[in-house]
Amino acid sequence: MLSPQAATRLRNTIVAACAVATLLIAARGHAQGPPGARPPALVVAYKIVEREVTAGQTFVGTVMPLKRATIGSAVGGRVVEFPRKAGERVAEGEKLAQLLTSTIELETAAAEQELKLRQAQLAELENGTRPEEIEQRRAERDGAAARESFLRARRVRLERARDSSPGTVTADQMEEARAGEIEAHEAYLAAKAALELAQAGPRVEQIAQARAQMAMQEAIVQRLRDQITKHTIISRFDGYVVAEHTEIGAWVNSGAPVAEVAALDEVDVEVQVIEQAAPFVRIGEEVRVEVPALPDRIFSGKVVHVVPQADVRARTFPVKIRVTNEITDDGPLLKAGMYARASLPVGAQQQATMAPKDAIVLGTGTPMVYVVQKPAATPGGPPPAADAPPVAMPVPVQLGVSQGDLIQLIGQLQPGQMVVVEGNERLRPNQPVQVTRVTNESN
Repeated sequence: MLSPQAATRLRNTIVAACAVATLLIAARGHAQGPPGARPPALVVAYKIVEREVTAGQTFVGTVMPLKRATIGSAVGGRVVEFPRKAGERVAEGEKLAQLLTSTIELETAAAEQELKLRQAQLAELENGTRPEEIEQRRAERDGAAARESFLRARRVRLERARDSSPGTVTADQMEEARAGEIEAHEAYLAAKAALELAQAGPRVEQIAQARAQMAMQEAIVQRLRDQITKHTIISRFDGYVVAEHTEIGAWVNSGAPVAEVAALDEVDVEVQVIEQAAPFVRIGEEVRVEVPALPDRIFSGKVVHVVPQADVRARTFPVKIRVTNEITDDGPLLKAGMYARASLPVGAQQQATMAPKDAIVLGTGTPMVYVVQKPAATPGGPPPAADAPPVAMPVPVQLGVSQGDLIQLIGQLQPGQMVVVEGNERLRPNQPVQVTRVTNESN
């Protein structure tokens, strides 16, 4: 049990704490504004500038791939693989189709073994005669010389015996001795020549012939390997398969199309420019490109080609504008054949209000920007407080020509007004904002 004095002190402490809490809540509510009000959105702004630009004129055109190729087969054969289908991305050098190569692989294996044989034969000739073979030939020569010496001595003895004791040696014996000596002499000469050949080694002509035979076999192997390579049809650049002309199991003839590949990492928007405006188109000029199928996107490109040949019926010149595509998980954003519009600066010089392209909010049917301004009084309501935060008001605009990162805004705008360039995608009309930074204002 608390004493009466302690209970009184505890009650007074509780009352004081409740009062402080009530004051804090009230102060916080006053700082945040009326109940349910959201704090100002943090945004980055840009002060609209005025620049001298060339008036633009809009021309219609078509999105075209930077490159498009019909990939054909260099050889005839049956398709055993077709890994990429229409719509799929392929890299440079990636396989589009594989033809059957069993027979030609067997021919290649046989040709490679024949090449090894030719190489070994050439190596044998280039290395010359082995020392053991030279010693063998020398021994054969020495043996032949010894036999010749023996048979010569035998003939001499027979002649002496015949001269000293007539009738002891017959004519046949003498003829046989002479023939044996001659035969031994010829055998010696043959053994001596064989030794000299072994010591000299293969003839230059033999080595040249062996080299030529090896080169011919290398060419045969290379031709067969090239044939195998040609049985693999590959893409010659990064792109997308846009058409299939065969399938697994089908037979393709030499030169027949297999697939079509289009390069879409960059695209050319080809517009038709009337002859009165064509002389004012400059290579390298930056151009704004709109694609009606993508109303929430604006693309920028540069003029890369002005074809100096008009359509004689329409009197228009093709102008190609290079645009960097956006590649997503679902494929390229800009697809070949899309309808496009490009604003080319081909008119007179004029003053234009300019702002970064990030200020433009799309997706609402009409492009607009959010202008940062003081809040206006509501009809019949009290005027806004002096310290009330600025608000973002949407202003519909039309888009003009591009100039670097800036774009012409045609609408109820004045130079010096601030437009939101970061955070505008989350804004609502008349929403309070707090500008954290002005990008073109020095600190």
